[in-house]
Amino acid sequence: MADPARAARLADRIKIIVAQALERRIKDPRLGFITVTDARVTNDLQHATVYYTVFGSEEEQASTRAALESAKGILRAEVGKNITARLTPTLTFVPDEVPVNAAHIEDLLRQTKERDAELAAAREGAEYAAGEDAYKIAETDEDEA
Repeated sequence: MADPARAARLADRIKIIVAQALERRIKDPRLGFITVTDARVTNDLQHATVYYTVFGSEEEQASTRAALESAKGILRAEVGKNITARLTPTLTFVPDEVPVNAAHIEDLLRQTKERDAELAAAREGAEYAAGEDAYKIAETDEDEA
């Protein structure tokens, strides 16, 4: 087991190396507008997971996924040349779901804001059903004594 801090540093380095290799070395026309968002390395430094996002339609995302799978060997060789580990980690490419989840959360927040506005409009002319203090007990002469 390697030090978790070393694994984190290696993951950051792999993220940079893969991003630069995709920009400069890989000339696949299927490769769309891709952004490497994160990389994670297991504690034994054997496997690296690279997270990416692709701007575009489902077709462009699928073709980018295929281009990354075909360029996996070249990218692993680039990583091996530029890191100082005994073994070069295997690369796994995973589409990052953060933008999709963020859009979903934004949609939920928008719906909640609209419902809050509807409730505020309905509350404008509303009155209490039993007066302002429904639990107020009328005072009797016995209580005063």
